[in-house]
Amino acid sequence: MSFVRKDAERKHPLTDIPNPIVLQRADPYVIRHNGWYYFTGSYPAYDRIVLRKAKHLADLQTAEEVTIWTKHETGPMSHLIWAPELHRVNNKWYIYFGSAPNDGIDDDTFNHRVMCLENADDDPMSDNWVERGQVDTGWDTFALDATSFIHNGDQYLVWGQQDLTIPGHSNLYIARMENPWTLATKAVMLCKPEYDWEKIRFMVCEGPSVVTHDGKIYITYSASGTGPEYAMGMLTANEDADLLDATSWKKSPTPVFETNEAAHQYGPGHNSFTKDEDDVTDVMVYHVRNYTEITGDPLYEPNREACAKTISWNADGPVFGKPAAFPRWAPQARCEVLPADGSHVNVA
Repeated sequence: MSFVRKDAERKHPLTDIPNPIVLQRADPYVIRHNGWYYFTGSYPAYDRIVLRKAKHLADLQTAEEVTIWTKHETGPMSHLIWAPELHRVNNKWYIYFGSAPNDGIDDDTFNHRVMCLENADDDPMSDNWVERGQVDTGWDTFALDATSFIHNGDQYLVWGQQDLTIPGHSNLYIARMENPWTLATKAVMLCKPEYDWEKIRFMVCEGPSVVTHDGKIYITYSASGTGPEYAMGMLTANEDADLLDATSWKKSPTPVFETNEAAHQYGPGHNSFTKDEDDVTDVMVYHVRNYTEITGDPLYEPNREACAKTISWNADGPVFGKPAAFPRWAPQARCEVLPADGSHVNVA
């Protein structure tokens, strides 16, 4: 796959982020720490967790990518390593991710559980990661896409999980944590797929991310299948509310970020939030495709690109706008579906 690189320099640092910031990385997660942007996301072969870092969002694509953990041969961390997130808690690094067992079952796509890694080093790019194992969410069903945030000194976990008594594949839950790999409270359901736009092809609420502003806490999430129908929803609560009371959260009835056909941006979602280089302006990172024709299994089609855009605020909360056309690289050819051995094409 070859790309023609366009002007990547930001003429207006707080508004003009050149996209994509990283090619072929779905479920992107970016955290800004001590002047560095750390990036991770789903590796197309779903067999490892990788990190890269750069001083500027625009430099993440060319930054060295380091494998910090590789899937097991057998057991619950041996298959379909999905959506890692990197978090800083009590001066240590933690990665939450979803994984399934490689037990020969053909339908184990939806057999994931939430896992946790820990690193006490200052730089998470080191190889001193320790496996803390599965985060016990209280029941043994499909679970994925865990994110974490600190509020009033307490750590919370938000994730997607299936309740076999509720139609659909996953709902969103929240719990307070005893430590970064152990829940202190029972899971509380925040939302389930109920609107038509949340139930196209698949009934899911997944990929939560948290941002705070002006006394409120916002949780964005993604819903429906991972094609053009994929879109972002949002939950809102007051910062002084009981976050473990489901009635504290208000759910937006319509998507807050969705396909922009005019710009050939399809299925944006599974976002994270970080700060721009001023450490004030909020930035949303998300994945998106710029075409709809997919050959083979969409799960192994690697061309969901990681993008970023600044967001603004009004009296009703965040203003996300629309995903804009790629200004940075113009694809001349698309990568084919990944072969069975998991090998793929890296783009520099």
